[in-house]
Amino acid sequence: MAGSSSGFVVGLTTAALATVGFLAFQASASVPADLARQRADRSPEVSTSKAPRDQKDPDALPAGSGTGRRVVYSVDDDRVWLVDEGGKVKRTFRVAPGSVDPLPGAYAVTSRSNAVIGTDGMPVEHVVRFATVDGVTIGFSAPAKGATPNPDPSMRTGGIRESRPDGDAMWDFATIGRSIVVIR
Repeated sequence: MAGSSSGFVVGLTTAALATVGFLAFQASASVPADLARQRADRSPEVSTSKAPRDQKDPDALPAGSGTGRRVVYSVDDDRVWLVDEGGKVKRTFRVAPGSVDPLPGAYAVTSRSNAVIGTDGMPVEHVVRFATVDGVTIGFSAPAKGATPNPDPSMRTGGIRESRPDGDAMWDFATIGRSIVVIR
């Protein structure tokens, strides 16, 4: 009798934990997008207006793009900078944005996937997610080997596409919790 009683308690506990997990998922899925936006633990000082550019070197890191080790993404210039702790640019590259842009501000990497199917139906790899806008997840990714970009322009997508070498660099640099600074 004692053995069946403990099995019953384990079963009830398992059911309760599953229910709480499901309810937590439902609650997080129904949070308004402006409240659900993930922020970095340490908010770099970021300009919300268009960050000034160096006219002589358009690839230079824009002033007002934060401090510390971070990824800087300009939605107006479709460019990314990987910046080390001392403020030195380790790498910069152009990207192809999705149809939904993140708002300017400081975020943090919330999840990563080695290989998935993107919201546009394209196989992608080295996915680094950091924001959600109106139910659309925003993140960096590179086309998987052999994938041919042919996205449907009518789809709402948050995939910011990088070349495969740039995707490898992002994957190595942008670990969970890394600051992502979005500027104009």
